[in-house]
Amino acid sequence: MNVLIIGYVWPEPNSSAAGSRMMQLIHTLKGAQASIHFASPAQTTDHMADLCALDVSTSAITLNCDSFNSFIEDLSPDIVIFDRFMMEEQFGWRVEKYAPEALRILNTEDLHSLRDARHTALKKNRPFAIEDMHSDLGVREIAAIHRSDLTLMISEFERDLLLTHFHVPDTHVMHLPFMLPSAYTPFTPFEKRHGFIFIGNFRHAPNWDAVLQLKQTYWPIIRSKLPNTTLNIYGAYPPPKATQLHNEREGFLVKGWAENALEVIADSRIMLSPLRFGAGIKGKLVEAMQVGTPSITTTVGAEAMHGNLPWNGVITDDIKEFCNAAVSLYNDHEAYQLMQKNGEQIIQLHYQQSQWASKFLQRLKVQQQLKQTLRNNHFLGKLMRHHSMKSTQYMSQWITLKNQKNSS
Repeated sequence: MNVLIIGYVWPEPNSSAAGSRMMQLIHTLKGAQASIHFASPAQTTDHMADLCALDVSTSAITLNCDSFNSFIEDLSPDIVIFDRFMMEEQFGWRVEKYAPEALRILNTEDLHSLRDARHTALKKNRPFAIEDMHSDLGVREIAAIHRSDLTLMISEFERDLLLTHFHVPDTHVMHLPFMLPSAYTPFTPFEKRHGFIFIGNFRHAPNWDAVLQLKQTYWPIIRSKLPNTTLNIYGAYPPPKATQLHNEREGFLVKGWAENALEVIADSRIMLSPLRFGAGIKGKLVEAMQVGTPSITTTVGAEAMHGNLPWNGVITDDIKEFCNAAVSLYNDHEAYQLMQKNGEQIIQLHYQQSQWASKFLQRLKVQQQLKQTLRNNHFLGKLMRHHSMKSTQYMSQWITLKNQKNSS
C-alpha cells in the first residue's frame, strides 16, 4: 500500500491522545509493509515524533494552493487518510479530482461537533440534547464523514450515533479504539506511589475546564481530608493562566510538560479526571489502566471505554461522591489492587493491539475491493460531493487566485 496521511498537526504522542492514536495507525500500516507519506499544513514543533526514523517520508503542504494538485498526482497514493474532518474539507476535493482511485479515509479522533455541543450545553447550564449537534460545525463534520469512503471512530458510542442519528451506512464506518499492548506489569508498588495526578494537553478545552474544576472545587475538599498529599498537574502547552494556578502551600502543583506520561502516572497513586464535557475515549484514563493507576472520573470521562466491565476506580458526576471516593481509595490497599485488576481486564478485552490491528488491515482490504460499489450505493455521499455542496472548494479556489494575483 502507498498511503498518504494528511495531518491536521504533526503527531505528538507525548502531548495528546490524538498524537498517540496517529502513531498507532502509522505503526500498524508499517507492520503491513505500507509505504507512508505524512503531509501537513501545520508548523513543525519541538515535541513532534521523528517520522523519518520510522521510514515515513514527510512534506509540508499549503492550504488553498494548487501545488497540492501536482503533489498528489505524482505521489499517486492507494489510500489517503485525513486526520480530522478539517483536512477532508480542505484537501478532499483535490484528492477526489487528482487521485480519484485513492481510498479516502477519515480519522476523526473524536466527534468534534459532539464535544462542542456538550460544551455549549454546559455553558448554558442545561443538559446536552442531540439537537445541539445540529450546528454549523456539526453539518460540516457529518458532511465530511458522508463524503469519505470510510470513517474511523475511536468511540463505540459515537459510531452508533453516526449510524442511528446521522444515517451513515455501517459500510462506511469502523469502530477502531486505541490499539495497545497489554498492561505494563509489574506495577509500581502501592507504598511507592504518592499523590494524585491529572494530565492533559492544555490546548484541549475539556482538559482546561477540568483543571479549573480541580482547583476551585474538588482539590480543596480532598486536601482538607488528606492534608499531606499533592495534586500534580501535567500537560503540554500550559498557558500563563494555568501556571499561575500553581500553589505549593495548597499542594496544587502545575508541572506542565511530562517527558514520559506513563512514568509520572505510574508514580502517582490516583488519577483525578473530573471531565464535564468532551468526546472520544480518554488517553489519560487508558494510560492509567496500563500502569495500574486507578482513576476517579465522570460519566463523560468513562464513556465508551469499558463496555460492561467494572471500572478501574469510580465513576460519578456528584462532587461529594467524587471526593469521598478519592480519599477512600487513596489509603485502601485491598480495594486499590482490585481496581488495578479491573484496569488490566479492560485493556486486555477492549484495546488489544494484535486484535484491532488485524481488523483494521482487513477492513482496508475490503474497502479497497468494494470501493466503487460502495461509492455508487451511498447516495448521501454523492449528494455531499455534488457541485452545489462544494462551498469549501470554491472558497479555496478563490483564495488561491487571490494569492496568485497579490504575488504577481
